[in-house]
Parts: sequence; C-alpha cells; structure tokens
Amino acid sequence: MIADALALDLKARASRGASIARGVGRAASALRQEIGTGGLAVANKGVQDFVTIADQQAEESIRTAIARHFPGDGFMGEETGGAPTGAFWVVDPIDGTTNFIRGFRHWGVSMAFVAAGRVQVGIVYDAALDKVYTAVRGGGAFKERQPIQASKVTDPSRAIAILGHSRRTSFEDYLAVSRRLYEYGIDYRRMGAAAIGLVRVADGIADLYYERHLNGWDMLAGALIAHEAGADVAMPPLDEALTAGGAVIAGTPGLAGEFEFLREAAGGKCVPM
Repeated sequence: MIADALALDLKARASRGASIARGVGRAASALRQEIGTGGLAVANKGVQDFVTIADQQAEESIRTAIARHFPGDGFMGEETGGAPTGAFWVVDPIDGTTNFIRGFRHWGVSMAFVAAGRVQVGIVYDAALDKVYTAVRGGGAFKERQPIQASKVTDPSRAIAILGHSRRTSFEDYLAVSRRLYEYGIDYRRMGAAAIGLVRVADGIADLYYERHLNGWDMLAGALIAHEAGADVAMPPLDEALTAGGAVIAGTPGLAGEFEFLREAAGGKCVPM
C-alpha cells in the first residue's frame, strides 16, 4: 500500500509539474516576444553565462506553484538555491538562457523531483516544439502522454550525437571527444541546452548526449526521461550531482561500445542511472 501511495503521489507530481512547466515556458516565451532582448535585463554570472528577469520570474512562478500544490516538498533552483534535503524539486527555470536571449528556440524548462535518494520524476518543457516530456521512475517516458523510446541505431555511420560544452571544462577535451566521434563516423551537433539534448535522445531523434560538466538542475530531469526511454544513462552519484555537478552520458544501447570511451573522458566518475 505504501508503494502504491508513493506511485500515486509521483504521478500527481508528474501531471501537475507538466502543467506548471508548460505554463511557465509559454509565459517566458510571451514575455520575450513582448519586451524583446533589450527588456530582459540581462546580467552576467560569468563568461557566456547569463540570467534574465525571465529566469527569475519563471523560477519564482515554479516555486510558488509547487508550494501551493505540494506544500511539504522542498525546492532547489538555479537562481535562488535551496537545500537538497528530504523530498524536493530541482529546477532550471530556463535551460539554455543564451539561446532564449537571442531568440534561438532550443531552450526549455527543467523540473526533477527527488525522493528516497533518487530522481523519481522528470519533466522538461521543450520550447521549440511547445511539448512537455515526462517520466516517472519505472513507468516509461512520454511526450504529451505518448510513449517514446530511444533509437535502435547500431551503425555509427548513421548516428547523430549532441555535445554540450561550457567554459568550466577544457575546450581541448571537447575537441578530442568530437574527433573520436568523427573517427567512428558519427555526426554531431551542439545546441546549448542540456535538458533539450537529453530529451532528443529519449525521443530517438539523437543517439547520444554528452557533456563533461553540468549542474544538477541542468541534467536530472532529462537524464531520467532518457533512462526511462531506454537509453543508457550515466552521471555522478546523486549527492555529487547536486553539490558539485559533473558529466552526463546518455546514449542508445546499440552504440554502447562506441560510447564507452566517454566514461574515461568524463573522469571515471559516472555511474549508471
């Protein structure tokens, strides 16, 4: 009965969270259309690392909605922080802020729910498609309530990888990974939004997402969705992902051999999800 109650609560969180993410994402898009880049009050957190009033408003909207619907849940957000204790949400209100600022539509809203030491729910609103991806641990992955699966590609010459990179890591390492994939015959892209890259793997559109360092709010929701869609997903242990971040690898099982080198490239700290 306890397990059934937990499953029911997780489904309720996935459903409500999808509604919240969709509403917040659409509101952020409408705000940008209304006020343009010049009105976003862009501030620098670092080189090519920005925050806008849209990020701040989106995070506050998510925090308020979660507090209203699930008052016992904790909250950890990219912009306002929070303590990762008990059962709590990990939120990136706009993943791909640089894309959002410039009008490049590969950005999204990422929400993960953590309980009992595991990521239990993942929700990603995809602004480019105006669709919501969801997953509850053990229940499969969905796009707008329709089941999705990772690709079945086994031929590297037919594969597409999405790579991420930030200035927190070595550009030479990024080039080395790109070269290795090129040598396998794998084509690659860089989109600038980890959550979107991960759901592209979940949806069978891409065969790999790899980034050497992400924060927990960037990766947790998309990683669970990719895992539940059947992708092989590896990332740091949850405590480390929440406090220090780290690498994420999400790939189709049919190319597991070709992607094995990424565990070494990631510093050997990734474990299966």
